[in-house]
Amino acid sequence: MSTHEAAPEAPKAPEAETPVRFDTKIAVLLREDLETWQRLNVTAFLVSGLGKEFPEVIGEPYEDADAVGYLPMFRQPVLVFEGTKETLTNAHARVLSRALPRALFTSDLFATGNDRDNRAAVRAVPTAELDLVGLAVYGPKNAVDKVLKGARMHP
Repeated sequence: MSTHEAAPEAPKAPEAETPVRFDTKIAVLLREDLETWQRLNVTAFLVSGLGKEFPEVIGEPYEDADAVGYLPMFRQPVLVFEGTKETLTNAHARVLSRALPRALFTSDLFATGNDRDNRAAVRAVPTAELDLVGLAVYGPKNAVDKVLKGARMHP
């Protein structure tokens, strides 16, 4: 290179990407007296239908460095809370009054073994008498926060 030629520019470092912020929230509220296996099971069941009803909550498929593919997951965190039976009952009333998308899990579902029997167990109980052990809600952050009033983050 002659003294009159400009040195090639060094590659620019990629600009720091702005963190992704979501105007919606996915939240699960569990009754505080559940056993560990029940908490995990209930959480998995509660969020399982969200992607079918709201495909926008699902991100892109994953792939590792060896090009092995993996299923897509939620594009945003799922926040898990806990509370008393009363907290769950109050949250259920608020989610219904706000007509937000929700899923529920009742204590009766621990005794069933399939989807058909799960739906029948819920259908057999009036709304006010449901023995709730879990509730999932999806919607605008502010509305979800109001539904979860009185709940605390799961430890």
